[in-house]
Amino acid sequence: MAPQLSDFVKAYDVRGLVGSQLTPEVMEAIGAAAVAVTGERTWAVGHDMRDSGPGFAEAFARGATAAGADVIEAGLCSTDMLYYIAGARDVAGAMFTASHNPAEYNGLKMCLPAARPIGLDTGLADIRDKAQAILDGETAPTSETPGTVHSEDFLSGYAAYMRGLVDLSRIRPLKIVVDAGNGMGGYTVPAVLGDQILGALPLEIDPMYFELDGTFPNHEANPLEPANIVDLQARVRETDADLGLAFDGDADRCFVVDANGDPVTPSAITALIATRELGQNHGGVICHNLICSKAVPEIVAEHGGRPVRTRVGHSYIKAVMASEQAVFGGEHSGHYYFREFWYADTGMLAAMHVLAAVGDSGKNLAELSEEFVRYVPSGEINSKVIDVHAKIDEVAAHYESVGGAETDRLDGLTVSFEDGSWANLRPSNTEPLLRLNVEGPDQVSMERLRDDILRIVRN
Repeated sequence: MAPQLSDFVKAYDVRGLVGSQLTPEVMEAIGAAAVAVTGERTWAVGHDMRDSGPGFAEAFARGATAAGADVIEAGLCSTDMLYYIAGARDVAGAMFTASHNPAEYNGLKMCLPAARPIGLDTGLADIRDKAQAILDGETAPTSETPGTVHSEDFLSGYAAYMRGLVDLSRIRPLKIVVDAGNGMGGYTVPAVLGDQILGALPLEIDPMYFELDGTFPNHEANPLEPANIVDLQARVRETDADLGLAFDGDADRCFVVDANGDPVTPSAITALIATRELGQNHGGVICHNLICSKAVPEIVAEHGGRPVRTRVGHSYIKAVMASEQAVFGGEHSGHYYFREFWYADTGMLAAMHVLAAVGDSGKNLAELSEEFVRYVPSGEINSKVIDVHAKIDEVAAHYESVGGAETDRLDGLTVSFEDGSWANLRPSNTEPLLRLNVEGPDQVSMERLRDDILRIVRN
């Protein structure tokens, strides 16, 4: 029996278990379906360091070329490197990665030319259904003239492009620790920030776990989990480094710790980069998802920008950025999006902005980030519930009855109060969970709102 693609085709990518869900046959069917649904005749195909990546990329190429599309084999890639190829060459892209998921997983992110996202509402649902029909016995689309396959190396072009966006050549010397988590940062950091391809920058890089290894022998490549940055924090403190950077498995997300080893929240990084982009562009639109700190839109407005709030998820924020022609966008998950990078997310470019901000100032990162932290966050709290939508309605009804709160349903439920406190409760895309994020002007206010909502959710 063919795998059921609806089990592992998510809101904006494919993510599943290798062997039982993801197979070469599945990827070949998706390759053929992607060409048939989008009509795109050239696809760049890359993969991360997972063992199954090359075989899946080859299978996708078989399906795509049979359907008449040409394939550019990009080989090893970070996800933002694949977006660079899709943008610079104006071709569709397929990136085989499961990001920070454990070793037994793999996945697929696809984009249209200019790195425009493919999510469930922008073609992925149709690709899923077409591929499912092929797996269930429908004849796969073929062309009288099959497409061609050729390989290219894009690492040097990517490195040069990134350096052209943020000039680090004149910053004061910095010592940085970089934890690649055995992921693709170990491939791209030496090229962009080191001297592997281009001239050396005034950066002393202390590398951690740069060996590409899809089994993740040191820790999961998910820096959002505090346990996975403990080694980085310790190394920064031990070596008196200026700061530390941690990349996730496919290196599209970057997390930052200061010289004390303390994490700098993605909301603070969003605000920091936003001020730089607003200065360079003399204003503009900055997008932020609705679980970013309230400080982000405040700071954007104070620096002459127009903040625009979006749903959580890269396909949503990219679409809003494109329609608003936003100069920059940030998510509290550590994804950062740039107009000059085809509205796509790149952890590398975000890291370069942080390095430039520290290197161009006389301050350390802890001092710099102080002005971007104004509220106390709860962090994300997950609750397993039977009926996520019923619980959201129950919380909404409670706050609508007591008064003094504003509510909206942009993404789940957001409740806001005049003192600056707010909470967002939204369902997980993949599990029967409700995700709660709360922020307050002080610890007491935050905890009071957090506990009130959890009492309803978990009752």
